Amino acid sequence: MTSETDAAVEPGSDRATPAGPEVSVATPLDVPGQPHLDLDRALEALLFIADEPQSLVHLAAAVARPIAEVRAAIARLRADYDGGAPSGEPRTDAVEQAPAGGIRRAFELREVGGGWRFYARQEYDALITSAVLAQTSTRLSQAALETLAVIAYKQPISRSSIASIRAVNVDSVVRTLLGRGLVTEVDTDEETGAILYGTTDVLLTNLGIASLDDLPPISPLLDGGQEGFERDHV
Repeated sequence: MTSETDAAVEPGSDRATPAGPEVSVATPLDVPGQPHLDLDRALEALLFIADEPQSLVHLAAAVARPIAEVRAAIARLRADYDGGAPSGEPRTDAVEQAPAGGIRRAFELREVGGGWRFYARQEYDALITSAVLAQTSTRLSQAALETLAVIAYKQPISRSSIASIRAVNVDSVVRTLLGRGLVTEVDTDEETGAILYGTTDVLLTNLGIASLDDLPPISPLLDGGQEGFERDHV
């Protein structure tokens, strides 16, 4: 019987050489020749680029770690972002010093539709809304108008479904419509966790109509008069 510490004898030599550790790629975080990736930071990177809520199963598969480890890492990240220490700007109106700890971030990890995603904290909503509106022009682009039409007639609808209909990436356009207050997140898909979008009363006001039922039928304008593009809720 041998063990990992047993010596190995080279062919043609009487000298024994220590047996080296077996080199293998255990997970996507362990790549030979590359620095080991920290689990918490790896999940942070995946969540940072995610456009939709990420389930524990999806995250665990991405890093090849048990779901229990990923769940614990998510809890650590949430606690980190909810730190109890004051921010970098000194406070002069506080009677007592805040307890020592990390800085409470302006964003948080929120569980939505069975998955996790970064969100700005609620107290910054007004600030972010005004900043987004200040950066956008008064007129919508053709791409935004087309995307808005798809949402209006097919709501509730996910970004992937919008992209499938328009055959282009619609992430930035949907963000523009969200910033304008023309669309909003109305639900999540139970199977995929994808966010579903719908129009708001702001759109009705801008169009001068009382409800979506007042939108003109669009099927006569399509090739062959397709009925499948009519509003799902009608």
